[in-house]
Amino acid sequence: MPEGLPIDKTSPLNGVMASYAEQLLICTGKDDWPSRIEEENSGDNLAADLKELLGRGGLYSDPFHNVSVLNASFPSSISRRPEVQTTSAYLLPSFQYVPFLPRVSFDAVHALVKGYLLPEKLHPMHDGLSPIHKDRLTRKDAFRPLLYGVRDVQDVLVLVCGHGGRDMRCGLMGPALQKEFETQLSKKGYEVVRGPMIDESVTAPPLSGPAGDEPDEPPSTARVGLISHIGGHKFAGNDNEPHPLAGHGIWYGRVEPKHVEGIIEETVVKGNVVADMFRGAIKKGGEVVRL
Repeated sequence: MPEGLPIDKTSPLNGVMASYAEQLLICTGKDDWPSRIEEENSGDNLAADLKELLGRGGLYSDPFHNVSVLNASFPSSISRRPEVQTTSAYLLPSFQYVPFLPRVSFDAVHALVKGYLLPEKLHPMHDGLSPIHKDRLTRKDAFRPLLYGVRDVQDVLVLVCGHGGRDMRCGLMGPALQKEFETQLSKKGYEVVRGPMIDESVTAPPLSGPAGDEPDEPPSTARVGLISHIGGHKFAGNDNEPHPLAGHGIWYGRVEPKHVEGIIEETVVKGNVVADMFRGAIKKGGEVVRL
């Protein structure tokens, strides 16, 4: 570790996860960003747009419904109209994937916020607000069809803080952990996917094989990405098969490459939480889980 920046190995971990209702991961295709991600590209980026709407003083700001906005190294999907710049995003713990957010239209950002990120029901502390104000802060399903191709996430997602522009420790440890997770997941039979989730510029070839043969069941897939600063490492998993932690976001800290194989075996395969590294967890619907 850099001189003067040791890893804290003594403070209690359980319960130090920040509470949030939804976490949005922006697929940037990059593995590092400025310390403040909203300042990238002189402020012309999706994180800045979202923080303008949801941050303090924003049109949809709600202190009782925290939406965490992060950048991720995953590449964005490719639309059938590559001349239109789009950005993809993951929503966790909803475990939904929004493949195409046009960068030329602020309407798409509004649709994302109004259709997916605002609460379905306001906190009781908002009871004194006017009906118009309450209506503005509440989710509207009518906005969802404005975003094309939204789907559930079926991959195992491993997310590692690798934000070297914010903390040199993450910049050093993040890529090492990413590589080790990819290696060990492959050994466990997971297909590690690195490309865009959707590429509409490519037509999939027809299945080949002798007549009457059933195609092999596709292997479980996993994606390992670096993300911007969250104050530690986050690990989340969701699989096609019934799994004790399906739909959970599991936060771990003090993870080193030597721990990766054991984490995959215990948490991804068996569905157990590693208590010594556990910072907290969140379920679909925003319920925070503590040990």
